Amino acid sequence: MLNNDKDFKAKLDALPIADQRHVAALFVMRVFPLSNDARLKNAIEMSQRKGVMEAELASACQIANTARVESFTKCGRETDWTAQAGHFVAKAAVACVRPAGEGGNLAWDAAMSARMARTCETVATGEGTDNNEAGEQYRILEAFLNNQGTRP
Repeated sequence: MLNNDKDFKAKLDALPIADQRHVAALFVMRVFPLSNDARLKNAIEMSQRKGVMEAELASACQIANTARVESFTKCGRETDWTAQAGHFVAKAAVACVRPAGEGGNLAWDAAMSARMARTCETVATGEGTDNNEAGEQYRILEAFLNNQGTRP
């Protein structure tokens, strides 16, 4: 059972790039309602598609990155935690479709941005910074790993 980021990251690092994209998308879908930008949803869905071409991913990455930049400008000078949450969702979605050669683990980067999105949400609602996003990500990864042999 996963219960720490060291083991979580090690398991993510062991995944092939297509599985990293798939798991990243699962992490992002948990926080997607904090954004609801259709461009991001398209990128997330594309990252889960089997046989997706690199050119398609590159195009989706450009579109998702445009959404990320736009979401950043919505944050404004006064900290708008809800807008910040949307920005981190966009950042996580970009991680799902960014080119594999750009370094880092796509799923790890998406997970960290998804956690930031959730933290912004809980600050915006007055709940503070405590949330269970990391634990949910551990659960998602374990379920994915347990079902790898049965995926279509």
